[in-house]
Amino acid sequence: MAVTDPIADMLTRIRNANTANHATVDVPASRVKQAIAQILKDEGFIDGFERVSQGPQGLLRIVLRYGPEKEKVITGLRRISRPGLRVYTPRTSIPRVLGGLGLVIISTPQGIMSGKRARKLGVGGEVVAYVW
Repeated sequence: MAVTDPIADMLTRIRNANTANHATVDVPASRVKQAIAQILKDEGFIDGFERVSQGPQGLLRIVLRYGPEKEKVITGLRRISRPGLRVYTPRTSIPRVLGGLGLVIISTPQGIMSGKRARKLGVGGEVVAYVW
């Protein structure tokens, strides 16, 4: 089965593994997915990730993060811009998720970055996802 939106597939796999309290989740690797995983790691939503050589394109093994009482760090993931409806934002109106407690992932001309970094650099772009 062909996946038409690989980023939405990645976010759904993370959401499902998080709901099932799995320690890790494997997703097919790509540079865009690796950049998103790096942002999630930098912002503290996952413990880490590694690229595993398996198959023609390899896998990203993402290590999910939980609190001391097994409470979920990621309570929500939402794909915003999708193939059927692209959502762009100018640099002056980059959205805030949960009043700044969440994370917005933006694809800019300088690469994929968090909304906080895009605000600092003064660039807008395509709103990829919200994480809270």
